[in-house]
Amino acid sequence: MDIFEALHTRRSIRKFTSQGVSDELIEKMLAAAMMAPSAGNQQPWQFILVTDADQKEKIATVHPYVKMVCEAPLAILVCGDLTKEKFAGYWPQDCSAAMENLLLAAHGLGLGAVWTGIYPMEDRIMRFREICSLPEHVIPLGLAIIGWPDHKSVAGERYNPERIHYNRWAAM
Repeated sequence: MDIFEALHTRRSIRKFTSQGVSDELIEKMLAAAMMAPSAGNQQPWQFILVTDADQKEKIATVHPYVKMVCEAPLAILVCGDLTKEKFAGYWPQDCSAAMENLLLAAHGLGLGAVWTGIYPMEDRIMRFREICSLPEHVIPLGLAIIGWPDHKSVAGERYNPERIHYNRWAAM
């Protein structure tokens, strides 16, 4: 699949089969995530792989949009590690780039995935910290729920010239 096909066909998948995701595919997705750009090449990310059914059940109770985690074989919690920052405050951008790479890699491998947001919601941050035993300097950005798709999601073209401005803001 070429890059433009991947970009235009990747969609959020929220329903999964019970088929597991191999360690080889997980490693490929994480390697792609870690190729993301980051401020000063700081790479402030940490990844928590969640495969345990009890852990997934706990997660499903603390976030209103992650119920599907219980049926998916894998969830990856993308976190920012403040001890890895060279330039304070850029970790959300860096980890968002890693998350997008992760989602595109999953799609390229035939998997489905959905990004569920955690940061900056303080209640979600605290609950994920508790469930995943995160130290204070590690902040959960988002949870990618990943598995083999049990449905096909198709969306139309999203290109919108009304969202494009040249050199300064110009109302259309």
